[in-house]
Amino acid sequence: MNHWLVKSEPHKYSWQKFNEDGRTFWDGVRNYQARNNLREMKEGDLVMFYHSNEGKEIVGIAKVVKESYQDPTTDDTNWVVVDLSPVQTLKNTVTLATIKADERLKDISLVRQGRLSVMPLKQEEFDRILELAEN
Repeated sequence: MNHWLVKSEPHKYSWQKFNEDGRTFWDGVRNYQARNNLREMKEGDLVMFYHSNEGKEIVGIAKVVKESYQDPTTDDTNWVVVDLSPVQTLKNTVTLATIKADERLKDISLVRQGRLSVMPLKQEEFDRILELAEN
């Protein structure tokens, strides 16, 4: 199983709305590296949900429930989506400031490639974020 992080601006699509919907396709990705990450996602992979711009915090965990397919919001075959479902809301959100201050997360993609909207996480990064959410 792989681990990922996806970003969404809460005023466009929030964790609360995602939970109300129960499932969504992750659309609107128009960066080739982020698109390639979507293509790599497999059913059952776990995904951290990050509120960007407002909040700048990881708020929950989702899972991939359908692997990549053509983005239904465009006719351009270069772009794909995956289907995600919420798994759990974090006990405590984990802010970008907390992540940046943690020596064990210094190489995380969220810090190194801050503008990337879909990124892989190493198992140890995923686990560390869960630890931080429990404290």
